[in-house]
Amino acid sequence: MGRAESACSLLCFLAILVNEGVSSPLAGKEAWGYVEVRNAAHMFWWLYPADSPSRPLVMWLQGGPGGSGSGFGNFEEIGPLNRDLEARKTSWVQAASVLFVDNPVGTGFSYTDKPDGYATNVATVASDMLVLLQHFFKERAEYQSNPFYIFSESYGGKMAAAISLELTKAIAKRTVICNFAGVALGDSWISPLDSVMTWGPYLYTTSLLDDYGLADVSSAAEAVKQAVEQEQFDKATELWSVAETVVEQNTNGVNFYNILTQDTDDKRTSVAGEDFIALQTRRHIRPLHRQSLSELMNGPIRKKLGIIPQNVTWGGQAGNVFSNMAGDFMRPVVDIVDQLLTAGVNVTIYNGQLDLIVDTMGQELWVKKLKWEGLPGFNKLRWTPVDDPTSPGVTGAFCKTYKNFSFYWILKAGHMIPSDQGPMALQMLKMITQQDWRQKEWL
Repeated sequence: MGRAESACSLLCFLAILVNEGVSSPLAGKEAWGYVEVRNAAHMFWWLYPADSPSRPLVMWLQGGPGGSGSGFGNFEEIGPLNRDLEARKTSWVQAASVLFVDNPVGTGFSYTDKPDGYATNVATVASDMLVLLQHFFKERAEYQSNPFYIFSESYGGKMAAAISLELTKAIAKRTVICNFAGVALGDSWISPLDSVMTWGPYLYTTSLLDDYGLADVSSAAEAVKQAVEQEQFDKATELWSVAETVVEQNTNGVNFYNILTQDTDDKRTSVAGEDFIALQTRRHIRPLHRQSLSELMNGPIRKKLGIIPQNVTWGGQAGNVFSNMAGDFMRPVVDIVDQLLTAGVNVTIYNGQLDLIVDTMGQELWVKKLKWEGLPGFNKLRWTPVDDPTSPGVTGAFCKTYKNFSFYWILKAGHMIPSDQGPMALQMLKMITQQDWRQKEWL
């Protein structure tokens, strides 16, 4: 199936709303489809156009790997409707056309017909996405001149960096025609080791570890470091899983995605005979496929879309996506960010204050390792406070921008910033895309 696309007419869409109860403020405008990016490898996309055709186009990439943008990012974070199918006041569609892509192949509604059809590294992830983007901008030429941004979260940021570099090369060769305006890396797994090595100090300074716990976590992190330095990346991924277990044991189950909440879900409990891949899938993939969301996606949404193959279940191949990427999981891509900055690509880092899995301390560490010639100038700047859009005069974030590099420190937010601080996330989007964020229509 090279491409199966559905752009429902208003009449068709309204009929679906009546039958399935899936109302949308964008009835008649949405579009979705599949692109065969490799033999037997099919990638699903879903577009929400902005009201104004001149608005930027934003592609959202979820983490995991194996987390679905069409599901979690759409209904839990930035889409026009929330999981209860109620209008979201802080939807990013207010400020941009939003393109969700279930990436890598096997994520969400994307699927492969062959056991060897999954990506095993970010290089394949990037080449697959280039095929999709080439197809998208060719078929939807009206978006070729719109500023195009890639926004990402978690492992999605690692993939976004690699995709952005390949996209920059493709644009230079004119194999993809678009107006690439920048990439935003949210709580992103750019330098896994820097994240792991700062778990202990971060938890200790926030009173979530005592001296004994700090020693235990630091020891577990050191084992991960040795494996990474020896380029034993499969072993490093397994030891990363062990380090997480040590953190849980010493914090009585801290939530890796927001340290102010304790995680009591059974996904944190080890199961006898379970290997580390299965454990990590339960820890980091299953939370993105909660039962209520899965029921929505495999029920009303599946029927609305009308193009999902009968043998494909939303999220059904997510575990395979994660396991196939395990050998690439702990590899850093700091060098790719360096190449992007040197090439003049606009790069933004944004991170949640309460995130542990990709804590801000770790992000700041790898940023300081950049070889980009503008880094000394960036380091000399003081950050600028940004008001919380719901509470004027109260700081909601800090930001710093130098040349083509920006960093946003988002307060009171964990790993999923749009879920925790929706108004602030929307304001940040407008600032990055250089729109007038002072109009507080999200209130």
